[in-house]
Amino acid sequence: MEAFRLRLKLTDGSVIERNIAKLMIGPVFEALKSNLDLFRQVKVENGTVVWPNGADLCPDVLIWGGAPPEKATSPPKLLVSDKQ
Repeated sequence: MEAFRLRLKLTDGSVIERNIAKLMIGPVFEALKSNLDLFRQVKVENGTVVWPNGADLCPDVLIWGGAPPEKATSPPKLLVSDKQ
């Protein structure tokens, strides 16, 4: 679903966009899926995105779209998140 897109700015200056609908698995994400106002309260803390209800996502999955590539030394960190 397009409503669950994030635009993420990284410390290396790059910007990535991710549709995270398929990553929103489990009971903690049900409130976010049924309430877009709550979903839009996303923010970056300690290098990953978090929501007020305690939901969060692994930064590697957000930045790399899965596990980091084998040759990756250190991924850039998330700076900000903009809701789409």
